[in-house]
Amino acid sequence: MPLMVSKTDNQREPFDRNKLRDGITLACRKRPIDQNTVEKAVADIERELQEYVLEVPSRIIGEKVLKKLLELDPIAYIRFASVYYQYADIETFLNELKRIKEIKDK
Repeated sequence: MPLMVSKTDNQREPFDRNKLRDGITLACRKRPIDQNTVEKAVADIERELQEYVLEVPSRIIGEKVLKKLLELDPIAYIRFASVYYQYADIETFLNELKRIKEIKDK
């Protein structure tokens, strides 16, 4: 049986590696990240998802993508986060930028 992804609207769909790759690739577009690095990130996330037997919440996948992108490139992270979190206003977006800067400055 394929791993199922439970969405926030309570729908379920099979895990799609291509969809994961496409989301990461889009976030990394025009950044200094080659396709091999993207493929490794996808493989790493897929490996982490093996702890889920039948179903994984989409939120978990999103969090794993964000963690991986933060390691790779802060701009790719912000691109993905802006869609994932759907920031309601500029202030929230600026706060996230400050938080990322603090993390990267450590």
